[in-house]
Amino acid sequence: MEWRVRAIRGATTVSENSVEAIGEAVTELLDELEKHNHLDPNDIISAIFSATRDLDAIFPAAIARKRPGWENVALLDVQQMHVQGDLERCIRFLIHVNLPYPHVTIYHPYLRKAQNLRPDWSLPPSRLPL
Repeated sequence: MEWRVRAIRGATTVSENSVEAIGEAVTELLDELEKHNHLDPNDIISAIFSATRDLDAIFPAAIARKRPGWENVALLDVQQMHVQGDLERCIRFLIHVNLPYPHVTIYHPYLRKAQNLRPDWSLPPSRLPL
């Protein structure tokens, strides 16, 4: 079987700038990522998280680092560029993962108010490998 490095995007929003709210949102986002893409965390190479400037209670990567199997994933947090009028309290990710090729569909999870960022990617995929 051939494998290729692929990139998966995703985003969510947070109800408030607190450790609990950020933890809940990041956990929900990563649960969706793993579940719908049938990912084994050992196949994840790296994850870059960005957060809008109104979120500073905890690093999103600190939440990811506590997940089973994520201890060897290279994680990085950055601040999302501020654009006037953009979505507030938003966390985004770009994850690089080894996937079998051909991989039929990649699910890019866009949750909560972040669904408006990529409505074309917010819907569940029509076909996923079993």
